[in-house]
Amino acid sequence: MLTFIGLGLYDERSITVEGREALRSADRVFAEFYTSRLVGADVADLEAAHGVDVEVRDREGVERDPEPILAAAEAGDAAFLTAGDTMISTTHADLRLRAESRGIDTRVIHGVTAQSAASSLTGLQNYRFGKAVTLPFPYAHGGEDVPGSVIETIEANRERGLHTVVYLDIKVGTGPSGPDPDHEEYMTADHAAGLLADGWRDELAVVVARAGSPDAVVAADRLSVLAEREFGDPLHLLVIPGDLHHVEAEALVGLAGAPESILEE
Repeated sequence: MLTFIGLGLYDERSITVEGREALRSADRVFAEFYTSRLVGADVADLEAAHGVDVEVRDREGVERDPEPILAAAEAGDAAFLTAGDTMISTTHADLRLRAESRGIDTRVIHGVTAQSAASSLTGLQNYRFGKAVTLPFPYAHGGEDVPGSVIETIEANRERGLHTVVYLDIKVGTGPSGPDPDHEEYMTADHAAGLLADGWRDELAVVVARAGSPDAVVAADRLSVLAEREFGDPLHLLVIPGDLHHVEAEALVGLAGAPESILEE
């Protein structure tokens, strides 16, 4: 059996009760933290809290060499951990399909996602979100600005009146000069706002920082203003609102400090 377990958003306590029980009963526990990470706990915290040994796999060890995970699932009960919800990444869907093709039973235990938290914290209605995008570091895509695909997705959502979640790049094990096992870099919301402000200086955006933590930050303003602020430790994301229902506009003013002028727009 291979059980995929979402750890939630913040620390070793964010996991569901169902996930905690499955984790503690597993024979072997694997994890990856290159797609996302817990900002309030490290691997040692997880191991101490749940009484397990966690084998961390890098991208290569999940996508190109998953044999140790699959073999463990064939021999007994294996758990595969990720931050957030475990099936947001196509990497994990591929691993599940590989397991199923070998006759290995699989199970998914969900965790809270950054997107659902963004909707909850901002007051923007969940069903009014369109396609999400990831904003990469300029060096990661060989350019100096925002990729055209990101701009096109935001514009397409805006044309339909929909909000856009903009996930911010995470680089673990790879830096500007190539592979680097010690490199960890997390794009900040002010940096992302600065990149997007080149094309949408006066557009409204919302920063969500450290969703799920006791000191989560939600701040709404023009991109050019957000680019000049600091939002503390990772993880951060941006939301570019589409058309606002009056309740959503009131929520951004009351919960995120947006300029009251949006109530008149």
